[in-house]
Amino acid sequence: MKMDVMNVRRLIPAAALGGAVALGATALTACSGASATGGREDGKLQVMSSFYPMQFLAEQIGKDHVKVATLTKPGVEPHDLEITPRQTGQLGESDVVLYLKGLQPAVDKAVAQSGVKHVVDAAALTRLEVHASSGHDHAHEGEEGTGEEGHDHGHDHAEAGEDPHVWLDPVKYAEIAKGVGAALEKADPGHAADYRKNTDELAGKLAALDTEFKDGLQNTASRTFITTHSAFGYLAERYGLDQEGISGVDPESEPSPARMKELQAVARKDNVSTVFFEALASDKTARTLAADTGLKTDVLDPLEGISDKSQGADYFEVMRSNLKNLQKALGSK
Repeated sequence: MKMDVMNVRRLIPAAALGGAVALGATALTACSGASATGGREDGKLQVMSSFYPMQFLAEQIGKDHVKVATLTKPGVEPHDLEITPRQTGQLGESDVVLYLKGLQPAVDKAVAQSGVKHVVDAAALTRLEVHASSGHDHAHEGEEGTGEEGHDHGHDHAEAGEDPHVWLDPVKYAEIAKGVGAALEKADPGHAADYRKNTDELAGKLAALDTEFKDGLQNTASRTFITTHSAFGYLAERYGLDQEGISGVDPESEPSPARMKELQAVARKDNVSTVFFEALASDKTARTLAADTGLKTDVLDPLEGISDKSQGADYFEVMRSNLKNLQKALGSK
């Protein structure tokens, strides 16, 4: 091969050879461009997701055409994620990035600096709302946010920021799924028909889940539930429930004595039987309130990640566990 190149050099004038080298460089650039639309490694579209709900959408819609990585590993608290230099490098090499602006500050910063062409902000695909007031939640008091691209969807509920936990409402999650599907079609047009089909299938499953929640929570004895993590405002609003958060956004922070007293009164007034905590966080606060009020404790999972402690292997299984636990806690008329 080396000799052939030398022979070619003898036969071709220098100017023409320079043109050939330039043409080769152009071809290489074109190959690089092709890899950015799904030709890299095993021919799959490289998708980086910020945390589990985004990862699940990419896997369900992309299926065999995508290779999905996630910045937040199982068992890690998403809000406090710190990104390693290696992850920053992986992010920059991705074909598509899926994230939810305002949930993870470290991710927001890394995405802004990544230079990736196809970036999907889930917060811009549905309408965000405000669910918190004075450190606790009343779903029906929420006011609607803009959900516009570039808006700061802050995660500080205590300061009445927009609630980012949209994936816990199957209807809103379906809206996000459609936006993710459209983004994958754009990034990898060759498989657009498959992405569209998979998106429609997922939307159908989410519609069925919505019906299960609607029917399952229609005739409960109580409409109020108490939780350590105020993540369920969208779910509460969708199904006519009232979420009472013990201490706002941080499931492990100590509630004030005044808040505990207030919740004891709420429990008596609204026929509350159970205090919910999440599997990935300490249940200390929930157990303290339960002991003071004679209530039971149970798990309500905000689905920010799947681990061996989760009550299910994927989004649908955990959501159905949440439904079962809510039904048990709220009782039937």
